[in-house]
Amino acid sequence: MSRVCEICGKRPSAGRQISRRGLSKKSGGIGLKTTGVTKRRFLPNIQKIQIKESNGTVRRAKVCAECIRAGRITKA
Repeated sequence: MSRVCEICGKRPSAGRQISRRGLSKKSGGIGLKTTGVTKRRFLPNIQKIQIKESNGTVRRAKVCAECIRAGRITKA
């Protein structure tokens, strides 16, 4: 299942998860030390909903929650 919004084209984006140890300088330590960096993916909140198209037909579409909240589509 592709995780792409049919309205805005939002898709998964890549990032990193950084593991750190130690106490921050702000809290009285000597600073945080990075112990590992792993790749991760940020997945969009895709919902499969029925939408009403401009010509009046109803169909299922994969739409992100941001488009639903913004009112870019009309639910059937």
